[in-house]
Amino acid sequence: MIAAGTVAALTAACGGGDSGSGSDAASGELTGRGPITLVQGKDTSGNVQRQIDAWNAQHPNEQVRLVELPEDADAQRQQMVQNAQAKSDAYTVLNLDVVWTAEFAANRWITPLPQDQFDLSKFLQPTVRTGQYRGRLYAAPWKTDAGLLYYRTDLLKKAGASEPPKTWDEMKQICDKVAKDGVSCYGGQFEKYEGLTVNFSEAVHSAGGAVVDDQGKPAVNTPQAKQGLEFLVQGFKSGFIPKQAITYKEEEARRAFEKGSLVFLRQWPYQYALSTKSDVKDKFDVAPLPGPNGPGAPTLGGHNLAVSAFAKNKATALDFIKYLTGAEQERANMLATSEAPTLASLYEDAELKKKYPYLDVLKESLLKARPRPEAVRYGDVTKAIQENAYAALTGDKSTDQALADMQDQLGKLTQQ
Repeated sequence: MIAAGTVAALTAACGGGDSGSGSDAASGELTGRGPITLVQGKDTSGNVQRQIDAWNAQHPNEQVRLVELPEDADAQRQQMVQNAQAKSDAYTVLNLDVVWTAEFAANRWITPLPQDQFDLSKFLQPTVRTGQYRGRLYAAPWKTDAGLLYYRTDLLKKAGASEPPKTWDEMKQICDKVAKDGVSCYGGQFEKYEGLTVNFSEAVHSAGGAVVDDQGKPAVNTPQAKQGLEFLVQGFKSGFIPKQAITYKEEEARRAFEKGSLVFLRQWPYQYALSTKSDVKDKFDVAPLPGPNGPGAPTLGGHNLAVSAFAKNKATALDFIKYLTGAEQERANMLATSEAPTLASLYEDAELKKKYPYLDVLKESLLKARPRPEAVRYGDVTKAIQENAYAALTGDKSTDQALADMQDQLGKLTQQ
């Protein structure tokens, strides 16, 4: 099973408040029925709106409206934080990145969910832990994620490779044969945003290191962390990673792969369904991420559903969360989008496995995935990681200096 996230950066004071619009706003009670909103990043597949439409058809007096925030995860978090700090009831159900639970719960921006109303034994247990804080359930597991290696099957065949690479060197050897004429080797998410924290963490973990240790203390002053970051730094220097990848977020990386510009891409499961409709359809597959000596360690991602402490109609919100996280809707979402479900039984579903033959690879990656640091001050923690890793990738800092500065900054943030 996936190791539980360590709790770091416990220095933020708890916020929240007892005022707000509606009789149940800012209270721990999930009462009140009526219209609500679901707030999340851009609905790139359109399937969330379809699920909302199905709910609305059955609940004319409890309509749900989708509020779409920017694609960028950091911008999503910022707008949700601003809404909470204003104690606004504009946001009801929050689609939270799994690493935001501790921050939102500690600041009392979200309301605890009744744990006994969710059969948590049916969910992949690592996903359950991402929704808990100090022993209470604050967010219901909805979609989970682990990094995968997307690769061009036609180019691997051309290179004489019978199977996808298990190591970084094997990946480079394949690219030496086929990465030319406008096709670069490897891409990921390297812009200075949350995706860089993910990609940096994967490189470090794959090299046998850790961003924080089991006690929640920073641990990037190690040879393993240096090996992981140096893999990325040298990738940019050598052209193994194309220069333009420094601007890649998820969607930019997806589009580059789908137009045939990359042999390999580190990406989330959501891309699979989209790529089957692109220029590389029937010419790609997925595998576990490689590492220096064998399969790597993907980062655990995903999204959970929480109820804003300042919202009206929290009883409706609770029922809507149960609806989205139920087996029927999770299964339908997987069929439509290839986003990874949190219910364990769906990984054995015959129809899903037929449509998505890589489901076993996905489950394997999920069970090996490592979490990012859980932190009440997660925004500051990820900023320190992003800024220093980005400085190393762009040559503004040496690898040693970037890791030393990161260690120092994370140390100050994680003092208890």
